[in-house]
Amino acid sequence: MSINKKQSGSRATSTLRIIGGRWRSRNVSFAEAPGLRPTGERIRETLFNWLAPYINGANCLDLYAGSGILSLEALSRGAAQCTALDNNRIVTQQLMANCDLLSAGLTVINADCANFLTNSRDNAQFDVAFVDPPFAQGLHTESCRLLEQNGWLKDNALIYCELPSSDISFVSPPNWQLQKDKIAGGVRYMLYSRIEPNV
Repeated sequence: MSINKKQSGSRATSTLRIIGGRWRSRNVSFAEAPGLRPTGERIRETLFNWLAPYINGANCLDLYAGSGILSLEALSRGAAQCTALDNNRIVTQQLMANCDLLSAGLTVINADCANFLTNSRDNAQFDVAFVDPPFAQGLHTESCRLLEQNGWLKDNALIYCELPSSDISFVSPPNWQLQKDKIAGGVRYMLYSRIEPNV
């Protein structure tokens, strides 16, 4: 993964490269923070190859957005809109600066993801969701449960999950079907499709 680091006043920042689409090869900065671990270029390339038939015009949700690279990559490749959530104010401020830099159609929300997902969804439903919380916090299963339980996803939504390859505790909702499953450098990354459950 290509990350360049610099010191900006008292705030450490790093840069990442967008690898595809209209902003291909553009570098964006992100604020460093505990637990923030941007998705590497190799994994992103594979992920967006998986999403290529579906990303154009999609409405995306990026939980635990961190650097925001998944949102920006999605928008670069034709997503209509993305909503990025993170609970670190410095991180979201930098992400908003990137939105201004790129004139990106990105909604940035400074909020705890679990609390946000517990609330009603205000009629917003998403075609694609990225679930990539800090590895050490064990938030994957609960985040996915809330996504499904509280109606955040469209009937045929796609959900991307990134977790440690050593994790054996993750359980997806029963109506999610695993489509892709790979491991790279200690990271397991998976793509699920959602099937509307029978009621």
